[in-house]
Amino acid sequence: MKFTKEQIAKAAACKSVDELLALAKAEGIELAREEAEKFFAQLSGSALNLDEIGAVAGGCEGNICGANISSIC
Repeated sequence: MKFTKEQIAKAAACKSVDELLALAKAEGIELAREEAEKFFAQLSGSALNLDEIGAVAGGCEGNICGANISSIC
């Protein structure tokens, strides 16, 4: 599944797994709690840049849908 740069930025701003799950639901994305916990741990456990977040989230490494996500920093 590909994610937009906006979805990745919103996910990076989540403060909890529950908030991440609520965001996924609002965006129409099916996300199991286990997946959300893993993704949230990776987001909060290190200082990932948006390119790395995109790779973790299943996006294209370095770009999402052809747009360079580092440009949204």
